[in-house]
Amino acid sequence: MAGAPALAAPETVDASGRRWFYRHPVVIRVAHWINAGVLLVLLMSGLQIFNAHPALYWGAVSTFDDPALAITSEQGRDGTNRGVVTIGAHSFETTGVLGLSREGGTAVDRAFPAWATLPADQDLTTGRRWHFLFAWFLVINGAVYLLYGLFSGQLRRRLIPDGDQIRDFGSSVKEHLLLRFPEGEEAKRYNVIQKLTYLVVVLVLLPAMVLAGLAMSPGVDAAWHWLPELFGGRQSARTIHFIAAGLLVLFVVVHVALVLVSGFINNMRGMLTGWFSLGRPEKETAR
Repeated sequence: MAGAPALAAPETVDASGRRWFYRHPVVIRVAHWINAGVLLVLLMSGLQIFNAHPALYWGAVSTFDDPALAITSEQGRDGTNRGVVTIGAHSFETTGVLGLSREGGTAVDRAFPAWATLPADQDLTTGRRWHFLFAWFLVINGAVYLLYGLFSGQLRRRLIPDGDQIRDFGSSVKEHLLLRFPEGEEAKRYNVIQKLTYLVVVLVLLPAMVLAGLAMSPGVDAAWHWLPELFGGRQSARTIHFIAAGLLVLFVVVHVALVLVSGFINNMRGMLTGWFSLGRPEKETAR
């Protein structure tokens, strides 16, 4: 049984009897699409920066002989180079994707391939400029989203699970695994898994990524020495920044996959125009 609608918004019924629900206000939609573009640029420019030193460490300094993760190339027993990803004491060959890729038919030693970085050429200075510029866009866009969400009540309605949703958490997990998605009245609100996931992304992952990025800045370190210490040192902050980015990529992949399988046209229409189709009333569809 559906709980009280979490999003108080207009509804209408068209000439064919289909119900429409105004699911996404304009500020939410604009912030969503700005965020999508900004995060893409940040990811690609961030990989350009990572390529300049393709290894991660824990602590305050780089322990070159003992990285937590490294993406490099090395010469194999047959004399040819191969890409290698090392995580702790374990190594995996990743030739053609990571460590060693091809550009114009030539094998090139670089952690992430040219198509994944911004700019495509090895250019640390330009990559840093893109990254820092769009980091400001991310912070400003995020601040607008949070302020609007707080004052309009949208943040609470979208991110905080209702009591009945928490009680039915197990059922929601089962429905997701079986690719069954809410319909009718229940489709007016995000389900408990969506809410908890968005809550973690908005209030944990994104702030952690921004703060860890700031903790890597020598200027910020000089003014706020406590910030890198919060993460266990500048190198730990860099590693956490990288992990947070990876988790955001995973979130986006799962998010897009669910958008596709739960009704691509309806979901895209909702995020472009605000209007989401709830279908026809149950009595009518049962005839």
